[in-house]
Amino acid sequence: MKSNVRYLKVLACGLLLLTTFLAHAASAAPREGWVVIETTMAYRALVKRLNGAVKAEKMRVVTRASASSGAKNRKLVIPGNMIVGVYRNDYALRMLDASIDAGIEAPIRFYITENADGGTTLSYKTPTYVFAPYMVDGKLQLRELAEELDQVFAAIATRTTDPGK
Repeated sequence: MKSNVRYLKVLACGLLLLTTFLAHAASAAPREGWVVIETTMAYRALVKRLNGAVKAEKMRVVTRASASSGAKNRKLVIPGNMIVGVYRNDYALRMLDASIDAGIEAPIRFYITENADGGTTLSYKTPTYVFAPYMVDGKLQLRELAEELDQVFAAIATRTTDPGK
């Protein structure tokens, strides 16, 4: 009897989580400092294209976290959702030389979300937006690095989302 009650509680929590997630499964909302690109590509295809684009731009995937994979391990099914941290050691050294505190922001992340219509959205905060709080001390080095990374991240996003690339 106790195991049935526990099972029902777990099931109810899972359904609440799923309902909440599905209610927000639409593409990421435009926000200041964000780039949001909606695509008609399937989730797995976009993940694969992102991996290839990162490599083509000579960057590295250094972290990966997936709510949908974590939910699957708990026998829950939610739309595809993944955060992919991208960076490179030489950028990290330049960043830390300009601002030790900015180190908390690395790696810079792409966010992949599966939409209710079967398409997928690729989102990211621009590096200049991410590093803006650390530029208050007039750190020209950090500003130059962030602007350079803006171009790299834009190139990765274009390679990922443009079917002609």
